[in-house]
Amino acid sequence: MRVIVVGGGVVGTMHAWQAVQRGHEVVQIEREAEARGASLRNFGQIWVSGRAGGEELDTALRARELWERIGAEVPGLGFRAIGSLTPVRNSLEYAVAEAAVARSDAAARGYELVTAEQARKINPALRGDFEAALWCERDAAVEPRTAQLHLREALRATGRYTFLPGREVRDVAGPGAVRDDHGDVHRGDAVVLATGAWLSGLVRELVPELPVRRVRLQMMQTAPLGEPLTTSVADADSFRYYPAYPSAALDRLDAEQAQAPVAAEHKMQLLMVQRQDGGLTIGDTHEYEHPFAFDTLEDPYEHLTEVVEAFLGRPLPKIRRRWAGVYAQCTDTTRVVHRQQVADGVWLVTGPGGRGMTCSPAIAETTADELGW
Repeated sequence: MRVIVVGGGVVGTMHAWQAVQRGHEVVQIEREAEARGASLRNFGQIWVSGRAGGEELDTALRARELWERIGAEVPGLGFRAIGSLTPVRNSLEYAVAEAAVARSDAAARGYELVTAEQARKINPALRGDFEAALWCERDAAVEPRTAQLHLREALRATGRYTFLPGREVRDVAGPGAVRDDHGDVHRGDAVVLATGAWLSGLVRELVPELPVRRVRLQMMQTAPLGEPLTTSVADADSFRYYPAYPSAALDRLDAEQAQAPVAAEHKMQLLMVQRQDGGLTIGDTHEYEHPFAFDTLEDPYEHLTEVVEAFLGRPLPKIRRRWAGVYAQCTDTTRVVHRQQVADGVWLVTGPGGRGMTCSPAIAETTADELGW
């Protein structure tokens, strides 16, 4: 079988990986010289802890298993089974963490409520003030800015993979075939459009009423911390954002402890992970209304800096990079991904909604199973 994958981000690359692993030939087409979207502009977190129960959690857990397996084959991914800690600072936040640990699926997530002393043994860099922390043993991390590069190197080594950058696919040229802006037609037994947040052009022509929206976020990266940050770190605002935490305790938190005004305005939470060079990737904000703002704003960065410094008990290293990114999210946020046949032999896979890095291996596996690869 010959598979054409359109899109060079992590979702597209994992579809290429699944096809090659199953013995097929793959041509992957990317409109930029390298992927430049959400696949590079994220935390690199394999984030099991915040996932909703049911299909979303099952997908994340399966993806976590696949990431570890692929990481053993492709060391350049930088797969690290580091887990995560969410420090809590008072009784309201503690109660939400306590309710999470009482969930029926808490063991599958690797949840444990630990004391501040236990949290500091797990992650000694957390020297600031907090009362306890929610530990999630199943969370992990990879290096987002280089993951696709190393995956492609491994794919090329099979002799059954071709990467064609700098080509924008313009139209469907027949069953299992697409035409690019060079006029070349690429024919296969199946085409997967994994175009991420690029939902205009061909995608709009094929699916005018696509149930997917775009979300913009701001993030930053620091100079090396100078010591290991042994886990990912979140703050209690993540309880408000992620679907794993609904409970009466969360309702009380929302009613009795307002977010900081900047965090509320920009729909923020803290997520933080250390890169292999020692720097920290820190975010994030959420913007849903189109057209998106042109500028990145300083207030959210200042808020995140304050939160991080309170947990670390020390000044944040110098900020080296700030950026904005956009990802695609199903308008029905309970759906893991939007997968749709849009033409004869052509399928669109998009809208994982900030879960692309976490869930992409399992999303691609499901596509391959459903299409009978």
